Amino acid sequence: MDYFEKTKIKKILQGNIDSYEDVIVLGWVKTKRVSKNIAFLEINDGSSVKNLQIVILDPSKYELDDLNRGSSVRIKGYLEDVPNREQSIEMKAEEIDIIGTAPDNYILQKKKHTFEFLREIAHLRPRTKTFSTVNRFRNKMAYAIHKYYQERGFQYIHSPIITASDAEGAGEMFKVTTLDLDNIPQNENGEVKYEEDFFGEQTGLTVSGQLEAEVMATALGDVYTFGPTFRAENSNTTRHASEFWMIEPEMAFCNLDEMMDIIEDFIKYLFKYALDEAAEEMEFFDNNIEEGRKETLKSIINSTFARITYTKAIEILKDADQDFEFPVEWGMDLQTEHERYLTEKYYNKPVLVTDYPRGIKAFYMRINEDEDTVAAVDCLVPEVGEIIGGSQREERYEVLKERMENENMNMDKYQWFLDLRKYGTVPHSGFGLGFERILMYISGIKNIRDVIPFPRTPGNADF
Repeated sequence: MDYFEKTKIKKILQGNIDSYEDVIVLGWVKTKRVSKNIAFLEINDGSSVKNLQIVILDPSKYELDDLNRGSSVRIKGYLEDVPNREQSIEMKAEEIDIIGTAPDNYILQKKKHTFEFLREIAHLRPRTKTFSTVNRFRNKMAYAIHKYYQERGFQYIHSPIITASDAEGAGEMFKVTTLDLDNIPQNENGEVKYEEDFFGEQTGLTVSGQLEAEVMATALGDVYTFGPTFRAENSNTTRHASEFWMIEPEMAFCNLDEMMDIIEDFIKYLFKYALDEAAEEMEFFDNNIEEGRKETLKSIINSTFARITYTKAIEILKDADQDFEFPVEWGMDLQTEHERYLTEKYYNKPVLVTDYPRGIKAFYMRINEDEDTVAAVDCLVPEVGEIIGGSQREERYEVLKERMENENMNMDKYQWFLDLRKYGTVPHSGFGLGFERILMYISGIKNIRDVIPFPRTPGNADF
């Protein structure tokens, strides 16, 4: 099939080709127009938003009746420049081979389909212009994440998918077991005998790679994880999925202020990468998903993020001439409406909020000198609110041990985590960014189910 001789359509449309003669393309038919003396096909191979126009000068030579939308083809021909058109190059066909036909009732006809409908056929939706664009964009931004950290000396580490540790402490883990669910072994108290399970203890799918990232950071210095995480949270919102990807850098010898510099730099890097290296996709999003998306990213790139304490944020919100649904009191967790007020109305740019009350944050966050707050930070952005959460970790052995005991944690189970503070402890910090959340923000797509190829949500594990 001349696989290594084929030319990607993207390269052709960019003019990045050595010869206009004997060019081979492999792809799928998007449109067909046939008359007596000439025919036109539009072909796409998944490499570009735009299609390549194929001109057939003698349609009678080919069996075009079977060449419906969705059919796969191999076409050999020569290229010609066509100035003053939307696409400046087209192909004149010399050979057409039909590889796979598609029936007349092919479900993806040339019309607009709703996102809701396309989620029901997730195995076919990547063939639409919107979702092929989304998936190319996802690929580019995944590369951007690796590029950012690799160029700055971070080590990419693989945290486990199966774990016995609940990093968030919320108990929203999917259980992993090989026990016979029709005959679960129990002790005299009616409790599950996990010692008879495959791993000899209760395990689940990871909710975060942070704890393991701390292990590696205290050996390698600066590390990052980038992989799937899971939450057994029965939430059916546009921002939640049961399986999603997380970026979690962890940095040794790094305090909260230094980490905030990295957060701001990282966000701006991703936005600039999208505008520069995914320009075709960003143009599509700006024209078809949300107008003004590119300008929003540019404004953030050119801004300096505000930095305030949680206490200052509460003061601002209390003084606001705003009727909030959730009354503002010190000690509460900020709600999306509060975060959006800070970013959209008060500062009109991203805001880094630090030093949250210890009672609403995780056990591993470093307790500040006031004993009431912890060295945590949330990065808030206009339109959505929180997009990154992180903290300086509690590196003091006795302080962390006391806090874990006060929260009735299983000390034997987490002794390894304490050991990191026992042997050569260092200040260290890290944060988490949901990959799908940042894709939604950059693209303007409003539902997390539409930026991940096969969404996993309550009641949905198809495909």
